[in-house]
Amino acid sequence: MPLFLVLDDLLVNVLRGLSPADWQRPTLAPGWTVQDVALHLLDGSLRSLSMLRDGHVAGPGPASGEYADVVTYLNQLNNSWVQAGRRLSPAVLLSLLEHIGPQYNAFLAQLHPAAPAAFSVAWAGEERSTNHFHVAREYTEKWHHQQQIRQAVGEETPLLHPELYRPFLETSLQAWPFQYRAVEAPVGAVVRLTVPGQGSWELLRTAAGWELVYLPDATAVAQIEIPAPLAWRLFTKSLPLAEARQAVTLEGPQHLTEPFLQLVTVMA
Repeated sequence: MPLFLVLDDLLVNVLRGLSPADWQRPTLAPGWTVQDVALHLLDGSLRSLSMLRDGHVAGPGPASGEYADVVTYLNQLNNSWVQAGRRLSPAVLLSLLEHIGPQYNAFLAQLHPAAPAAFSVAWAGEERSTNHFHVAREYTEKWHHQQQIRQAVGEETPLLHPELYRPFLETSLQAWPFQYRAVEAPVGAVVRLTVPGQGSWELLRTAAGWELVYLPDATAVAQIEIPAPLAWRLFTKSLPLAEARQAVTLEGPQHLTEPFLQLVTVMA
């Protein structure tokens, strides 16, 4: 939970330093400006408190529990909020973010880690998730949307510190086994991912399927290396495939490396 407090402080500090023109800079989120992404961050906190803390649900949910229907529903919610929120000045938006952050963080802190989460982490292939994973997912949301703002204004470095970036990567990579669920390989095969300056992760083929493990000394049959400043963009669907192919180093059988380029850890 302390990392949420750090993220909040960093967000407020970067927003405070923006000029009026900076608030209107385009971001990697299609069609959204810096102000729009900040509005989305506020919406995430307000919506969580309203639904999960206060039990307030407004309007019907998605047409079904199918992934595509949930994505459509979330996109509609997100865009309707941003459209209305554009009426707010940056000063008002900033004050609301400062006010709601402590309440949101206090709510997350009181969730029992092992208890069932209200919503599963669908991008990791889970139909049911614990609060532990839910809170980790919330961290990736807060991290990557702030990084979208920072990328737009040229202030990316603070969130790339391993203390803040590695938890984002660790959580995102929980989707790696699900991404490889149809990939065939002999039992015992290891695929290694390296993000320079952040660490390495191994995916092990077992009799039951693929598992994310810690096997730094194992011989890998395939290796993937992606520059740290680009990994978050790949996982959040903001790195074009052609650019990813140029930037990511893939070694080993293509069928064991190519699927990694399609790994997405947001509802999109």
